[in-house]
Amino acid sequence: MVARWIETLTGSLEQKRQYRRAVARIEALDEPYRGAAKAVDRYLTYAGGFTDGDTLVRMVADHADLWERAALDGTPVRAVVGDDPVEFAEAFARAYSGKEWIDEERARLSKAIDDATGDAGRRTEG
Repeated sequence: MVARWIETLTGSLEQKRQYRRAVARIEALDEPYRGAAKAVDRYLTYAGGFTDGDTLVRMVADHADLWERAALDGTPVRAVVGDDPVEFAEAFARAYSGKEWIDEERARLSKAIDDATGDAGRRTEG
């Protein structure tokens, strides 16, 4: 009973466990993989904008998988991220479709403009 109440306020406890396991996997990597993975993870956390816990947990677990595989294979960090680490991180995040915090604001802005201009039925979704 208490667990459900806590989850209602803070989100899924199982998702938090899964997230912590994925982060621990990244922490367990040898350098330079750990440093690179942590840097990309930090960027994903700030730039990803995900509000859907399932999507976030899946992305972080896949991110850990990627770096574990690279470390196991001895793949150079630059071969993983390429010449533009920002583009790599953003492309990685785009691969995970999920609800983002900005989605609500986008819809609110579009509705406000439609209401202000009387074009409510004009715009199509998609």
